[in-house]
Amino acid sequence: MSRARLFASLCGLVFLLNLARIIFAPLLDVIIVEFSIGEAAAGLLVTLAWVGSASPRLPTGWLLTKVPRHYVVIGSGAILAVAAAFAATAATVEHLMVGAFLMGIASGVYFVSANPFLSELYPERIGHVMGVHGAANQVAAVLAAPLVAVTVVVDWRLSLWLIAIGAALVTVYTGLAAKRTKLPRAGAEDKNFLAGALSEWRIIVTALALVGLASFVWQGVFNFYELYMLESKRLSSEEASMMLTIVFAAGIPAFYFGGDLADRLPHVRYLLGIVGSFSVSLLVLTAVDGVLGLIVLSAVVGFVIHALFPATDTFLLDTLPDATRGSAYAVFSSVWMLTQSLGSFVLGLFVEAGYSYDLVFRTGAIVLAAVVVVLLLLERTDRLPI
Repeated sequence: MSRARLFASLCGLVFLLNLARIIFAPLLDVIIVEFSIGEAAAGLLVTLAWVGSASPRLPTGWLLTKVPRHYVVIGSGAILAVAAAFAATAATVEHLMVGAFLMGIASGVYFVSANPFLSELYPERIGHVMGVHGAANQVAAVLAAPLVAVTVVVDWRLSLWLIAIGAALVTVYTGLAAKRTKLPRAGAEDKNFLAGALSEWRIIVTALALVGLASFVWQGVFNFYELYMLESKRLSSEEASMMLTIVFAAGIPAFYFGGDLADRLPHVRYLLGIVGSFSVSLLVLTAVDGVLGLIVLSAVVGFVIHALFPATDTFLLDTLPDATRGSAYAVFSSVWMLTQSLGSFVLGLFVEAGYSYDLVFRTGAIVLAAVVVVLLLLERTDRLPI
């Protein structure tokens, strides 16, 4: 029961940490007026939260070789509580940007430490645990905009104060739950960060080959999804926003069921099946018009791509040995985050150069399909470096 309480507290913490990365996007219109800034500065604010999430992942991997995982997890919650309170008191946009960056740092520290910790808490059910944990994470993506819509009626800063207070309470509870739980010692031998990561380079490279391009394409797709629906599908603003909400909402069951399937199916073929399905659904999306058809395809695209994330974590955390799991996972997570973060920039370059969204999406889908075929052939002939 104590282990279940600890897991529940981590699900609450991951909800708040992901909410912290997302909360600034629906607040942008209010922040632009409040601080009298332009769209470029507003865009930088959102970017800083994600840059913050990527920046501490390698240092956190090193820290995990020196400090028990649950201490680092608890530390991430403390960072979030302080950072969100700091952002809520912002008097200038520069102050707010620093707060957003620090809130992002909290999430980066958390994911690198919590995912290996969870896999070691439940070594026989890694996929299921990653799925439930990921579903809690995804709920934040769905609730961010409604939360902002309610809190701005009082004060836009209220949403940040709620994150700060919630993080403080959940972090304290997590610390108490960890103290009452018999914790695993599976990562005790992971003491050399560089050696551990280098020894598992084959698994890291294979994982990046399997999922790197798909997440790169997805990062571009979802950040421009509303604009795509507005400009290419000729939907209204309300309809376009609804489509993006459907994409995120479909991720909640995708994490849950996708994690369970990751426990039952061969890891590599399952990942290739997800990436192949994503490429097909994205290709079909470009050929569909009409609100009903777009609702269905948005749900399919959202479900398929979000199933990729628990499957990827399960593959890595189940494959990596105890002695190198934290170090190798930190390296993979850092490179993966950096790789996918460029997707929006590259897609924007092509669109600005005059290529249509449909053409760019179709090209991405076809390239993904070709990569899946190549990787499947390598897997069938035992040539993947794992």
